[in-house]
Amino acid sequence: MIKAVRGTRDLLPPETALWNFVESAVRDVFRAYNFQEIRTPIFEATELFARGVGEETDIVSKEMYTWEDRGRAESDKGQSLTLRPEATAGIVRAYIEHKLGDRGLNKLYCIGPMFRRERPQKGRYRQFYQIDAEIIGPASAGSESPARDAEVLEMLATLLDRLGIVGWNLELNSVGCPRDRAAFNEALRKALEPVVDKMCVDCRRRAVTNPLRVFDCKVPEDQPIIETLPRISQFLDEGCRKHFEAVKEILRAVGVGFRENDRLVRGLDYYTRTAFEFTHGALGAQNAILGGGRYDGLSEALGGPPAPGIGFAIGEDRLVMSLEDTAESVLKKPDVYVAPLGVGMNAEAARLTRELRRQNLVVDLGDESFRLKKSFEAATKAGAKYILIVGENEAKADAFALKNLATGEQVSVPRGELAEKIRGLGHSR
Repeated sequence: MIKAVRGTRDLLPPETALWNFVESAVRDVFRAYNFQEIRTPIFEATELFARGVGEETDIVSKEMYTWEDRGRAESDKGQSLTLRPEATAGIVRAYIEHKLGDRGLNKLYCIGPMFRRERPQKGRYRQFYQIDAEIIGPASAGSESPARDAEVLEMLATLLDRLGIVGWNLELNSVGCPRDRAAFNEALRKALEPVVDKMCVDCRRRAVTNPLRVFDCKVPEDQPIIETLPRISQFLDEGCRKHFEAVKEILRAVGVGFRENDRLVRGLDYYTRTAFEFTHGALGAQNAILGGGRYDGLSEALGGPPAPGIGFAIGEDRLVMSLEDTAESVLKKPDVYVAPLGVGMNAEAARLTRELRRQNLVVDLGDESFRLKKSFEAATKAGAKYILIVGENEAKADAFALKNLATGEQVSVPRGELAEKIRGLGHSR
């Protein structure tokens, strides 16, 4: 038997109902903040991620699915392509390519699969799903304002509340501008020199290539060393400091709680100034539901015009995990199971089912070959609350037996009153 590849999975009912619930809430909340959906290709030129995400990041150096696309002729040199490991670079590429800023399209979001070759673990897969949103545009449109940072964070707080996620925490930091980080990286290198040999292999590499990435380390034995290292908050220039203070002031004004964490960095090179994560205790040690930050130089790095931006990615797999206890409550089970009884009743049952579905009822349909006992078993297995019997006598009378499968109560209902009766009976569900 052929099984799903390790690190991938099938999403099955009833879990898919929870995924649909999440995505519906996302679209409703994002619409209220004037975000519009964009759908980018599932693979892009490898150069996009090398330039946008950073060649020394773990994503680009170790985790991407990359291949050479063959040219039309065998002698043609192929283009290097990569399955998207994240969404921001592709969205910014589309923003530049289609001149979306000229059309006033600067609030964008997408939902879809991403791919990284990493060790599968709880809530982390090689094919995983992200909900991604970005505010990007010219500075003249206010895209670099701290008000945009606070707006994004307030929107995320609204979304988590709407989904019923209780006890989330917002961790907030500023990673400064490139000039700040250059000074910080130099200080980190000096601080790491005498201790780096005691750290994990990845940290030894990062200490040379990109010291800031040391803060991504999750090895418990390295944490006491990391705790002694310099902090980015010591290196912020006046502009970055004022920007960060303004973000916090707005969050306090709108009642969004947060905790400052000056050890928080984001794993991608394009981030500047505001960086954040929302966490939830139900997810264990790897407790981040989502994260993001500001990336004021990404458009220029990809060959575009100056276009400051801020965005985030929600790990949808992990978000759904935090809602697993509510899966049954969002699964819409059939309002009624229509059971044709006797030869020639399939057509009448199908006609009646069509009428009920047009009344926005969820209806499951049996078959005239089923005996009555099998129809009851099928209705119970489907999770229907009611079964509607469609036999020859019922069809002639144009009134049908409707039975509550939980209580056993049965009533005869005229065709024209069926939808109202089912819907009315359903209030006690």
